[in-house]
Amino acid sequence: MSEISYYSAEGLKKLKEELVQLEQIERPRVTVEIADARDKGDLSENAEYHAAKEEQSHLEFKIAKLKNVISNARILDESQLDTSKVLIHSNVVIKNVANGIEFKYRLVADSETDVRNGKLSVNSPIGKGLLGTKVGDIAEIQVPSGVMKFEIISISRS
Repeated sequence: MSEISYYSAEGLKKLKEELVQLEQIERPRVTVEIADARDKGDLSENAEYHAAKEEQSHLEFKIAKLKNVISNARILDESQLDTSKVLIHSNVVIKNVANGIEFKYRLVADSETDVRNGKLSVNSPIGKGLLGTKVGDIAEIQVPSGVMKFEIISISRS
């Protein structure tokens, strides 16, 4: 059974655009490559043909996976978000208790993750550790280097 994922309208739009790109641009390109390679003769010793067929297989798998994600995607109405605790699509300011450095993150679905722009996956160790916490809470989060403690400074929708 597939898991429902929550996306912003922008995030879901990007997924749909990627699917269109794969189906309408990449799929026909690979089909042409297969046909061109097939025209070159004996298929049993034709490396171009086998490479194109393998690329087609990977492409079809990616398309199927993306269709599944889109079919189970839901757009989250951010105006209905509870800002008393950290949820998906919450903007949260946290402070590292050990060194006092503050970070601002927006918790998003995996496919929308962009840490450089402050978008952190809800499925990352820090994202999971922040879910459900409230302002003033200290979240103790297991990361590869050990346990980190973060104080929740603020939570907002946008």
